[in-house]
Amino acid sequence: MQPTIETRAAQPYVSIRTQASLAEWGKVNALIGEVYGWVAQRGVEPAGALFYRYHSVAGDVIDVEVGVPVPSLVDGDGRVLGGSKPAGQYAVLMHNGHPDRIRETFAALDAWAEATGTEFDVTDGVWAGRFESYLSDPAVTPDPAEWRTEVAYRVRD
Repeated sequence: MQPTIETRAAQPYVSIRTQASLAEWGKVNALIGEVYGWVAQRGVEPAGALFYRYHSVAGDVIDVEVGVPVPSLVDGDGRVLGGSKPAGQYAVLMHNGHPDRIRETFAALDAWAEATGTEFDVTDGVWAGRFESYLSDPAVTPDPAEWRTEVAYRVRD
């Protein structure tokens, strides 16, 4: 499957930002319930799929946000941040299957970018927009081998 280029509007969200290695990834996944609980306590309806926003990788430590899109900008409280996915063009590729294999999709997107001369919006190792959105609801699709995850990288203007 080939990536597509999509123009996207800015999308408000709330998130918790953390840093972890892959060996510590359980602490990242543990933030999902906290983010959903925060929006539920405030009566805010999610406006899209749960996502991870990757900012950078230093050694084996990944700087990441666990977030949920919301209909409009929301003030955070220090732990939970209000933010917005940046508008712009994104290279988008669907990952079908277990999240443990998502690096294959990252590699395919990187190879496509190199082959086509597409530049991702990265400055000094920091991504302007690198998102992994979980489109499958585990309550509806319990088998991770059947999950669909959208990988979207912002393309440099």
